[in-house]
Amino acid sequence: MTDSRTDPDAVSITIDAPPAVVWEIVSDPTGYGRLSPECTGGRWLDGATGPAVGARFKGSNKRGIVRWSTTNTVEEAVPERTFSFVTKDSATRWTYRLEPEGTGTELTESRSSAGEYPALARFFTRFLLGGVDGHTEELREGMRRTLERVKAIAEGG
Repeated sequence: MTDSRTDPDAVSITIDAPPAVVWEIVSDPTGYGRLSPECTGGRWLDGATGPAVGARFKGSNKRGIVRWSTTNTVEEAVPERTFSFVTKDSATRWTYRLEPEGTGTELTESRSSAGEYPALARFFTRFLLGGVDGHTEELREGMRRTLERVKAIAEGG
């Protein structure tokens, strides 16, 4: 079986809002519940109050009746440019890259492997989320929907 997580997935969208506005949205995991079809929310851990390299946050997720949480560590936090974190539980790196585009922003969300896919994550994905390949496609669609929601919020919708 191939690990489809090894191929980075990336989705982009152009947003009619400056990078500062988009950055505030994508670098705040406490608001991810309003963006993601799978993530229901997040909270900073260990006294962290905002995006900084090394800061950790807990993410809550739901798919159908299945619920789970993840522990994430910020790897990169460059205001108005990049927000990246690694989900320890799945060894997945999630990255938001912001590029100025006229008066707006080109936002790209990507997902890539940050190490060996843990055995518990493989089991969980296979038996509770319909398999790695099926869940991978679901995550790709979720990234598209997430960026559409970021766009709507940033543009005041």
